[in-house]
Amino acid sequence: MKTLLAALALLCNTAIAQAQSVKLTGDEIRALLTGNTAIGRWEGAMYRQFFGADGITIYAPQGARSARGEWRVDDAAQEYQSIWPGDAAWEGWFVMEYGGTYYWVSRATPPTPFQVLEGEQLVAQ
Repeated sequence: MKTLLAALALLCNTAIAQAQSVKLTGDEIRALLTGNTAIGRWEGAMYRQFFGADGITIYAPQGARSARGEWRVDDAAQEYQSIWPGDAAWEGWFVMEYGGTYYWVSRATPPTPFQVLEGEQLVAQ
């Protein structure tokens, strides 16, 4: 009986540990985004955003004109950063993973979920 209780306790602790959110490191963010497309909803509008290996990013909101900016990973801050035409400075977001879903997280915005598609997929298929 004690063995069964110990096994159940271990199983519960493992399930709880797997349900915790994880902040991605700079290397993990780079591996996740480079050459891939994020899709989600930003300020109510569906979007797709491609992250080129050359540091160029293209943000394509549904029903609106796309924008071309730059992106990078700040290893000291462990965050994704982007800058867009007209911006005065780079803006950063942590990338979190929780339950198989990724989230953009900053001090100014609530956690915003997104998915990652392999390769450049700016047009829905």
